[in-house]
Amino acid sequence: MPFDLSSRLAERRAAHLYRQRPLLTSPQDVHISVDGQPLLAFCSNDYLGLANHPEIAEAMVEGVRRWGVGGGASHLVIGHSEAHHQLEEALAALTGRPRVLLMSSGYTANLGAITALVGQGDTVLQDRLNHASLLDAGLLSGARFSRYLHNDVASLEKRLAKATGNTLVVTDGVFSMDGDLADLPALCAAARQRDAWVMVDDAHGFGCLGATGAGIVEQYGLGLDDVQVLVGTLGKAFGTAGAFIAGSEELIETLIQFARPYIYTTSQPPAVAWATLKSLQLLRDESWRREHLARLIARFRAGASALGLQLMDSATPIQPLLVGDSARAMQLSAGLRERGILVTAIRPPTVPQGTARLRVTLSAAHSEADIDRLLEALQQTLSYLPEIEA
Repeated sequence: MPFDLSSRLAERRAAHLYRQRPLLTSPQDVHISVDGQPLLAFCSNDYLGLANHPEIAEAMVEGVRRWGVGGGASHLVIGHSEAHHQLEEALAALTGRPRVLLMSSGYTANLGAITALVGQGDTVLQDRLNHASLLDAGLLSGARFSRYLHNDVASLEKRLAKATGNTLVVTDGVFSMDGDLADLPALCAAARQRDAWVMVDDAHGFGCLGATGAGIVEQYGLGLDDVQVLVGTLGKAFGTAGAFIAGSEELIETLIQFARPYIYTTSQPPAVAWATLKSLQLLRDESWRREHLARLIARFRAGASALGLQLMDSATPIQPLLVGDSARAMQLSAGLRERGILVTAIRPPTVPQGTARLRVTLSAAHSEADIDRLLEALQQTLSYLPEIEA
């Protein structure tokens, strides 16, 4: 029988890998209602607590009044509004780059950038733990595609030595499932030796890292000659939606001409761009959000270590707790939910076999009391489920 979907779904359930969508019945925040249950959430990428900020919400309303609801057309037809243009200029200033191109999502940004820059006869080299959108884009580009060992410069250098044509080295800035940082200075140095370009997807770094929140490239003090293609998303620390690609004048003009996901996609609603301008202002002006977040990260890591939990090497808001077995990760997540805490269990194929984890994500909207409540719930759940080894 062709398309035996029932068997595929049954296999997923049996392996404790079946996914279901929780239904959010409140605004995005740290205190939310899911499926009618009030919960304290530690699973959102709203790192600076801006997704439900009243000033940004009001900016969105103002944007609707000024430009209506829909973008109406692709950017190249008649969908490129003043709001989009102002946001591109503001993001260029934030990143310190000549130009920025707005995209509808992080997935389409990565797909558009990679497929526009490399093709048959070229080479794209990617970290093994890169986001799925980067890996998919590499495969779809038609270029020779190879993955180097995670954050391993020696592994990258071996692949660079065999590269042909134009070569693009692609890495996440902050790895979304582990929370660790790419070793960008070393990766950029290796790429420079082979005249390769570097592309960084800093979806989880923008807003959180760097002196002004401009991300991992700012934190490491790197420039346009080091990282030629810089991608960021707006649906995480910025609290709105969409993505952008930052780079040289020539890069952005090339993407406008050749990036199919840009050319053939209706522009994001201009009101979203207008709201993002407000979130960008708050990101710049309210540095206390990053400072508070750093204190929460330190508090959580100290408390989790005291409980004997297996933390991963992360100084970012992404704080995974390694469990190993998928069923156990699900049990622990369920135990926390019974105590009013929402933390998502991450299982294969999102992460490698045997590395299922609880992906705790922190927000500037959390309080120290929220962190203490999470740690207490973890301790209670571990006591209740002794078969889960700390």
